[in-house]
Amino acid sequence: MILANITELWQSSWPAGLTMVVLGGSFAVILLIASIKLKVVIDPKIEQVHEALPSIDCGACGFAGCGQYAKAVAEDPELLGKCAPGGAETAEKVAEILNLQVSAGGAPQRPIVHCRAHTEDRVYYARYSGIPTCTAANATPNVQACKFGCLGSGDCVSACKFDALHVIDGLATVDYEKCTGCTACSKACPRDLIEMVPFTQENMMIVACSSNENGKSTRGMCQVGCIACKMCTKKSELFTIAGNNARMDYEKYKPSEDTETAMTKCPTGVIVYRGQNAPEPRQAGQKAASA
Repeated sequence: MILANITELWQSSWPAGLTMVVLGGSFAVILLIASIKLKVVIDPKIEQVHEALPSIDCGACGFAGCGQYAKAVAEDPELLGKCAPGGAETAEKVAEILNLQVSAGGAPQRPIVHCRAHTEDRVYYARYSGIPTCTAANATPNVQACKFGCLGSGDCVSACKFDALHVIDGLATVDYEKCTGCTACSKACPRDLIEMVPFTQENMMIVACSSNENGKSTRGMCQVGCIACKMCTKKSELFTIAGNNARMDYEKYKPSEDTETAMTKCPTGVIVYRGQNAPEPRQAGQKAASA
């Protein structure tokens, strides 16, 4: 009886089983053919370039990620050296893979913050207690007297993947030992306070202010703001005044007696050094060197 049931079951089901086997085999053959026909051949050099990159997808090169940059630089040698975090070492590795020659290039780009006012140096109209971001605070009028200075909520800190930015006593401060020049911080600042400049020297002299207010207004808002007194322009041709604020030609900067004098004579101490071993700036309120 049992044997008869098994035989009957087999006779009724084997056509369906055979059909499934045929269909499965057919689909397998179709998928195999499709995988061969539609296979994307990746240039092995692109894969090698990708492996040579830091793989942090910071976007400093102008592309969405390292994979896109690897493909682009393999197709266009002019893009060689665009990886700021990787620096010269990575550029040399990529050049070797692509059989290219690395040019001398320029000085590495590093960020400088055009503000040096800590919390106690500024005048505040109110205590900001909204969304804890610079972008939100910047949209709120009359919180900080100076509408050009650092807001200190750390949008740049959040943007940096290398722990190279910290807000210290209300001021965004760059850790140049960790900084790779990826430009993320400069893009994150809603007040455009952070500028990427060529670090032609280990320690760069900079103007740490971006205010366009007149001297009297600036003095009423900040102890360490530029008052456009033109003292620096009289001491060194690297300095100019534009929009009630001192400007400096960073590409031409070289330490000299003239630039040092300009810094020491600055009445508010807005000209300072920035870099890995930069000396501490003059304290707010401390008088400039006598003329």
